[in-house]
Amino acid sequence: VKEQCKAYDVSGEWPKEIYEKAIEMQLHSLEVPEEYGGPGLSRVDVAALIEEMAIADAGFATTISASGLGTKPVLIAGNEEQKKHVCQKIIDGGFGAFCLTEPGAGSDASAGTTTAVKDGDEWVLNGRKCFITNGGIASFYCITAMTDKTKGVKGISMFLVDAGTPGLSTGNEENKMGIRTSNTCDVVLEDCRIPAANLVGEEGRGFSIAMKTLDQARAWMGCVATGIAQRGINEGIAYAKERVQFGKPVIKNQAMQFKVADMEIKTETARQMVAHALTKMDMGLPHSKEAAIAKCYASDIAMEVASEAIQMFGGYGYSREYPVEKLLRDAKIFQIFEGSNEIQRIVVANNTIGR
Repeated sequence: VKEQCKAYDVSGEWPKEIYEKAIEMQLHSLEVPEEYGGPGLSRVDVAALIEEMAIADAGFATTISASGLGTKPVLIAGNEEQKKHVCQKIIDGGFGAFCLTEPGAGSDASAGTTTAVKDGDEWVLNGRKCFITNGGIASFYCITAMTDKTKGVKGISMFLVDAGTPGLSTGNEENKMGIRTSNTCDVVLEDCRIPAANLVGEEGRGFSIAMKTLDQARAWMGCVATGIAQRGINEGIAYAKERVQFGKPVIKNQAMQFKVADMEIKTETARQMVAHALTKMDMGLPHSKEAAIAKCYASDIAMEVASEAIQMFGGYGYSREYPVEKLLRDAKIFQIFEGSNEIQRIVVANNTIGR
């Protein structure tokens, strides 16, 4: 997979055959609850598998994890019929997508202008979402839209829209710096009509559902970032054992060993923070602060460890012939999406001060 993904990193194509293999192995349905046909694994168990995927390729792991993100609003607030619907879509080989971000609504997710207007027994959606992971390949979308502009964030609702619904289209596929094996594009809604039954949860609860979704999803992004860091350690050590300078492998130098130790300390700390946040989720305990810390810390150290891995390779680390420059490109987005790290620090501060 590593070598295949290396080629797709250059081309920017979506590696359909790799994901077909993942579907065959049921890797895409890890987060589907057991009662809806999933494997029934704990979140910590799933994290171990997601991290291994991320070690091979962060874009691949992001696609798998973001599909779970697309199901979370329904699993959090949907009715039984909706839960069965999205889980079956996943089991059958589909992917989910979560649509919150808009061109004018990034960190301020409440500033979205996508609307949903009730018309008889239907909702009519209009607007544009951007930077949507899995946007071009999803089987269904969970989409936030304003149903009552006079109520601010309490006027936002959540909707379930199947791919292929008239009025829903995708466009402007992003030519990204990293995670290039993950599809990212705009999702456009033009008089998109859906049944009234596709409202997820109660009207006006969409923003709350989205925030609860992100509270869960952030730890998973920390998990993928940890995988990037672990790949950096693996590659750096392997190269430093082979590279001979001044008559001995460079790994024999204490300066190099201390560098590896610092990389390992940071990566293991990130891994344990992710596990802690996911354990609290599994136990049904509050986890907003812990998930924000896991995402923020893991993404910050992924950048640091990837940079150090490049340093361990010397000049070769800067070359695309070697694997580590890709890690730095992949790592950067984890400081930005699922809530920028500045937003994560606000979440942590609010939870700490409020307590």
